[in-house]
Amino acid sequence: MFIPLSVLEFRDRAENYFREKVGVIDGDKQFTYGEFARRTHQLANALRQLGIQRGDRVSFLTYNSHPLLEAYFGVIEAGAIFNPINVRLGAEDIAYILNHSGAKALFFHNDFTTLIQTIRPALTSAPHLIVIERSADVVAPLEYEQLLSDSSAEYQPPELDENEIAELFYISSDAGKPFGAALSHRNLHLHALYMALGLGISEADVLLHVVPLTNASGWGAPHFLTMVGGTHVLMRQFDPAALLKLVQEHRVTHLFGTPLIFNSLIYSPELLKHDHSSLKLLVSGGAPASSHLIREMELKLGGTAVVGYGLTETVALFTVARSRQHVTSKESPEMKMQRQAMTGWAIPGIQLRVVNTDGSDVRPYGKQIGEIIVRSNLVMSEYYNDADATQRALRDGWFHTGDMATLDAAGYLLIKDRAKDIIISGGENISSVEIERALYAHPAVAECCVVAAPDALWGEVPVAFVVLKQDTPATEEELLTDARGHLASFMVPKWIEFRAQLPKDSAGKILKAELREEFWRGLEKKVH
Repeated sequence: MFIPLSVLEFRDRAENYFREKVGVIDGDKQFTYGEFARRTHQLANALRQLGIQRGDRVSFLTYNSHPLLEAYFGVIEAGAIFNPINVRLGAEDIAYILNHSGAKALFFHNDFTTLIQTIRPALTSAPHLIVIERSADVVAPLEYEQLLSDSSAEYQPPELDENEIAELFYISSDAGKPFGAALSHRNLHLHALYMALGLGISEADVLLHVVPLTNASGWGAPHFLTMVGGTHVLMRQFDPAALLKLVQEHRVTHLFGTPLIFNSLIYSPELLKHDHSSLKLLVSGGAPASSHLIREMELKLGGTAVVGYGLTETVALFTVARSRQHVTSKESPEMKMQRQAMTGWAIPGIQLRVVNTDGSDVRPYGKQIGEIIVRSNLVMSEYYNDADATQRALRDGWFHTGDMATLDAAGYLLIKDRAKDIIISGGENISSVEIERALYAHPAVAECCVVAAPDALWGEVPVAFVVLKQDTPATEEELLTDARGHLASFMVPKWIEFRAQLPKDSAGKILKAELREEFWRGLEKKVH
């Protein structure tokens, strides 16, 4: 028997076995899985009434909210391709995504009405426009809740090919314009199974969505959590005090976030005012995390804290730095904590290698740096309508991540840098990420970034930009002295510049290229 793989199976399972359970919490709104399923059926039928056909692209520009979560299943049920758009993108990039994808419908939150009016003349595909949570002064032809209430809740299962595109996520690229990572029904279905197994997720778990669901599928959570009947708690915009309140109120067990989010929680004056004893698993990703941060997360927030690593092109996470008993039981507590701060080891369903430029594997002793490449049913089928970019990324049956790492004998990865961010000083390859990890070990550092600056003698040298935590002073010499205790002498930054904030892209990642350009602007070559 052959049944095409689809994430709709997970929604249907939740509806059948958890119909009366509250599965979705969005502010003061709560939906049982029965109500949630009904709303996804209505959304699918509403799209059909708008003329959306199999393979059409349907875009959403909104916060973490129940309409966005409903779209993960309702758009698929209509046979269409779901395209969530990062709300932090600029108008030019949003217009590009809508045009490049050929979106036939755009659902947008009321807050973005002015932005949509601005870019509307530039849209070539003329999509249907549907506003979410419309305010009284906004005039729009279609409104989300009205659209659903006017549509049937009858379930009409679509005809699906598991290898067809189900979701289309646009990500930033070195080329300037975003790339659209095309994820198939098969990709999404298998990722949910692998993640539920790798994380041990169950119906008793409550996950707080603070990472945007438009960011690498919110780390795949809409699918795997629905599959097991867990509870979704949605947070529209990050605020430490509000997050801690949600953790207490809904007994949150799982929290995925960035180092900046976890640092903000750890040092929040609200921390001791709330009960966070329900937390079981904290997963940090998106930027380097020091063992100091991981230790502080466990001590001050509770539960187990680990690093996770993934990419949009692989649906989401594909390594997690969870302990392996037969490895860590023989090691010191300090080494165990260091392992939890590493990039981790592969979840089920992932084959990965770390390779040299000639394609040979690095020696697995944790020192030699190479590129991470991945082979899996989770890897995207293509960059949408971009054959050249697809060919560069998918070579010889492997996806080339562009991330540079070491691999140790136990199979643990440790990312050292992006290939383009390696600093070559006096013939030595220096990892900017390794230096950043050392700087983050100092309790005063909230954010940091290390880039290459030109040097007449060494060609280029590492320099650091640092944002200090509020009310936690530190001098340049203090940070450099502390870094010398973690790094080889040639890796210690030549100097540190303190900033009130660091430039970031729409996904919240620090713009290294922009900081690096401050030193190299006007030079004929960007490297020596």
